[in-house]
Amino acid sequence: MDQSHIRNFAIIAHIDHGKSTLADRLLEMTKTVAMRDMQAQLLDSNPIERERGITIKLAPVRMHYRQHHEDYILNLIDTPGHVDFGYEVSRSMAACEGALLVVDSTQGVQAQTLANLHQARVNKLTVIPLINKIDMPMARIEETRAELRDLGFMDEEMIEISAKTGVNVDQVLEAIVTRIPAPSGIVAAPLRALIFSSQYDTHKGVVIFVRIVDGSIHYDTDIHIHFLASKSTVTPIGLGIFHPKMLEAKSLATGEVGYIATGLKDVRMARVGDTITLVPDEDHIPDVAILPGYKEPKSMVFVGLFPIESNEFQHAREAMEKLQLSDSAFTFRPISSLALGNGFHCGFLGLLHAEIVQERIQREFGLSLLATSPSVEYLLTLKQGTSLSKVGFTASSVVEAQGSYTVVSIQSATEYPDPTVIEKVQEPMMQVAVYCPKRFVGAVMQLSEEKRGEYIDLVYHGEQAEFTYIIPLSEMIVDFFDRLKSVTEGYASLDYEFYEYRTVEVSKVDILVNRERVDALAFLIVKDQARRRGKEIVERLVAVLPRQQFAIPVQAAIGGEVIARDDIKAFRKDVIQKLYGGDRTRKDKLLDKQKKGKAKMKLIGRVEIPQTAFFDVLRKSK
Repeated sequence: MDQSHIRNFAIIAHIDHGKSTLADRLLEMTKTVAMRDMQAQLLDSNPIERERGITIKLAPVRMHYRQHHEDYILNLIDTPGHVDFGYEVSRSMAACEGALLVVDSTQGVQAQTLANLHQARVNKLTVIPLINKIDMPMARIEETRAELRDLGFMDEEMIEISAKTGVNVDQVLEAIVTRIPAPSGIVAAPLRALIFSSQYDTHKGVVIFVRIVDGSIHYDTDIHIHFLASKSTVTPIGLGIFHPKMLEAKSLATGEVGYIATGLKDVRMARVGDTITLVPDEDHIPDVAILPGYKEPKSMVFVGLFPIESNEFQHAREAMEKLQLSDSAFTFRPISSLALGNGFHCGFLGLLHAEIVQERIQREFGLSLLATSPSVEYLLTLKQGTSLSKVGFTASSVVEAQGSYTVVSIQSATEYPDPTVIEKVQEPMMQVAVYCPKRFVGAVMQLSEEKRGEYIDLVYHGEQAEFTYIIPLSEMIVDFFDRLKSVTEGYASLDYEFYEYRTVEVSKVDILVNRERVDALAFLIVKDQARRRGKEIVERLVAVLPRQQFAIPVQAAIGGEVIARDDIKAFRKDVIQKLYGGDRTRKDKLLDKQKKGKAKMKLIGRVEIPQTAFFDVLRKSK
């Protein structure tokens, strides 16, 4: 089809504002899916998405639409709404010319509404504002219109719809064709296509999702595609479109969205964000420019994941490589722990992202993993003359060299060196935007101050209050979002982005069981909170560790100073049960003998800590 009859667009919104429901109505009205096959949240194919009612993965689909006796191809890319999956939104926008901005009329403009709109404008997309849920009795249509006017939209641009009942959704289809521009690629140019997503298929290998920017590709067993970033060349084994399931096609032309089955088994060769082109053979690569793609996601939260069964390490590595293919913001590297064995140090964009990935690994690959406490990336400035190798760092840890000082990054407490070699420590700060009804202003301010937040601004939009705070990421990953929802009765919404690194006084707290350090339980924390946190971990360990025949001390320590201690009481056998008479000295003699035996056991006894105990402590500490 001629590219002037193609429209590529995304649906963007805050979480739970009706993106997936609108996608369902568009599929129905364009007869892309037969009514007998229709189900709610059709594009949310992952069981976790359906159970939680959230979109976690972008989903492309091609629709055919007829207007004024002309046929059009509409390529829709459904996007997630939660802040932790913002990288999925950026990927879909890189493949589109327009976006439908859905705003729930019962809630108005929320944090992710603004964040996604800003991203769409940066990508120079044509944005169509939609006011959704107008059929609801609590709908605030006029207030929502006023909020959209404040964002620079005109009244005539807004379309009032009900995605649930289908009211005015036909107007949305008309607006897509009339307002969103057609793709502007060069048909006669060599092939250039952007990889905006990918997945692994057992039979087809790596399947890349592509947007054809210039040229075209016709399936033939003799063609070769070349990845410009990874510099690898492969012969594809098939290509096609999303309808919404994968449907084989003979070709993909300029402006179209589809998939290419590469047959690759090495998932690292096809990177999301790469540009592909056609080549006659590996020695003749055409001179084509790499597409800008989009900003690479940066991991903000780090968690150690260890297979419960030690023989599943290799299986876990393969599972993570396949998962990384469909989730490019997920990173991992192998690590080893004395207490937990071999595992992986994993990077995520946020706690929900970490939770979803762990659940996917468990369900899709049948693996049981133990997760350590989440941590963030700290920057350490080492003192002059400090040798990297002596303090356990390699050249890859170095972030920058400031004159005679060296700055290194660490992502877990086990990497923290001797404090005497550290000049200063810096932690990541996030710029946080909180939206909530103005009656909760006091509660939000109190919570933000508890989390070491720095107040920046407070603006009122009618009944809504918009806060801006600078809050340390280490405070946000513990329970900030849960407590924010709690103090605002579920009305608050949150958006955040990295702001800067700031100097902070940090202590490494070691946990000792029977005077032996347990590396898996060590953590970094702000100095003035170390005692409270150390006491909490010690109390939980004492509650979950099994008792022995001798007393076991459990301690929290900073360097050589013990800041919290408790003892696991010993089992006591009743050695005087067999006595039925005589004076007190007979009992004392047996009790002394028992005491000496326990002291000897204490000297030679090594405490075995079951992994279930780690699981209980780490789970509760989250």
